[in-house]
Amino acid sequence: MSEVQDQADAADVASALSGEPVDAPAQQEQSGPDLTVQDLQALKSIIDVASQRGAFKPNEMMTVGQTYSKLEQFLEAVTANQQPAQGA
Repeated sequence: MSEVQDQADAADVASALSGEPVDAPAQQEQSGPDLTVQDLQALKSIIDVASQRGAFKPNEMMTVGQTYSKLEQFLEAVTANQQPAQGA
């Protein structure tokens, strides 16, 4: 290996050990996040089931409820935006 490559690898290791992000290869940067509307709908269902089963402590319910409401509003907005686009 070249000295320049050794220095770059050492810098990446030092960054990783300190908790700093390491530069990702260009291929990974080009691919976007792999989270879909269907994933968000599944999360909403998971929150529904978990709350019905008593998975959340009383002091967590407000945060869970607020997050659930935001998720629900977001999904409603996405659905409303998709309907006119499908009708066109």
